[in-house]
Amino acid sequence: MSFAKAQDLIRLARLAATRRTGIGLDEICEEFGVSHRTAQRMTDALETVLANVEVVDGPDRRRRWRVIDPALDRLQPRQETAIEALEIASRTARGDGRVRHAAALDDLRDGLLARLTPKDAMRTEADVEAVLLAMGSVTRPGPRVNLAPAVLDAVIEGLRGPFLLRIRYGTEDASERVIEPHGLLLGHRSYLVARQPERGDAMRNFRMDRILSAQTLDQSFSFAPGFSLQEYAARSFGVYQDQREYGEIIWRFAPHAAARAAGFCFHPDQTAELQTDGSLIVRFHASGWLEMAWHLYQWGDVVEVIAPEGLRRMVEDHRRSDFAAFP
Repeated sequence: MSFAKAQDLIRLARLAATRRTGIGLDEICEEFGVSHRTAQRMTDALETVLANVEVVDGPDRRRRWRVIDPALDRLQPRQETAIEALEIASRTARGDGRVRHAAALDDLRDGLLARLTPKDAMRTEADVEAVLLAMGSVTRPGPRVNLAPAVLDAVIEGLRGPFLLRIRYGTEDASERVIEPHGLLLGHRSYLVARQPERGDAMRNFRMDRILSAQTLDQSFSFAPGFSLQEYAARSFGVYQDQREYGEIIWRFAPHAAARAAGFCFHPDQTAELQTDGSLIVRFHASGWLEMAWHLYQWGDVVEVIAPEGLRRMVEDHRRSDFAAFP
């Protein structure tokens, strides 16, 4: 058996041991990127090498493999990739002000390192640091709004409950509000999506950097029936939305910018149509004209707003022709 196949067999055994119902052939194909026949050969090897493999045919007549009472905790595959992922996630969380999440990720990383020998731990830390130094995206250059860790912790606790939040928003002399948190949209500006019962059932967006204080109350509530944060977020171009602006957005990119624009996902539900003159028409439904205008400015005069009229008027006097490159 080759070294690579031995690694795959160990990983397959761990998956079969840690998944409550075991693992099936379709999942093996997906996890390892192999054909159905190769997945069958892998399960054959699993049954040959290990004596404590249980094969179960489920109600759907699909066969699954489980490892019973595994002693796999003594097998320690190299953890560089997992530690890299945890370190990147931790730095990202800390950069966003999510101190609690960063600390939890650090604990997981330290737990993995503690299971290695001192020599392997030092080598792994050196390898991980080398990778992170080469990944400029971890530092996330550019301006961003800093979030208060205490406010973010209270919001996360409220979402976990879910519990009501008492917040002071905008200015120090503003009256406190009691709100029902439904989700958190993280971006260049981060917003808490919540209902304020005394102002009706509509969802409202609260800028996280303008929440001066937040307290989790010992009182639960029920989420709005049918609410989906993903569907709610899809109604905006960025993170902010105004229902009065919601509608079809149509942009036309000039022929010499069409290929570049085609490589962008401006919105999850967009459609793109290449025209006979080489230009590109992009359509989607969303709101948030101001964030659209901020983005469109980067394209200079190679993009034209076809609709809506309000957005077209907002950007028409700010289309420059002297930008040296596209976004």
